Amino acid sequence: MTTKTNVPGSGYHHIALAASDYDKTVAFYSGGLGFPMNACWGEGDKRVCLLDLGDGNYLEVFAGGPPSGRPTGDWMHYCLRTDDCDAAYAAAMAAGAEAVTPPQDVTIPSDPPMPVRNAFFRGPDGELVEFFQHK
Repeated sequence: MTTKTNVPGSGYHHIALAASDYDKTVAFYSGGLGFPMNACWGEGDKRVCLLDLGDGNYLEVFAGGPPSGRPTGDWMHYCLRTDDCDAAYAAAMAAGAEAVTPPQDVTIPSDPPMPVRNAFFRGPDGELVEFFQHK
């Protein structure tokens, strides 16, 4: 699939998450889901960690975020691509994620229809995350 944009070399690089519990959030994504730390810097509530999601995509975790339970902003959720939705979801659950929607087969009613397998969970700071597997 070729994508032509007006922004040379464009593509997804990272999404940033302001975590109310930085250590718990970094441990969940790095230890629980296995995303390696690419770079970390700062101290205290100014700590930041860039976690490698693969394929040049990153999750940037910032310390000092507001308490959990805050209202959702403009982003509804973020989605992680996977080759095995069930295994990814099991890893998230084992790492302490909150179940929202277990792995399910869905056909997106696009033209042509797109069969996928997906699942949703909440991470340690209440963020809504989707795993997405093309079928």
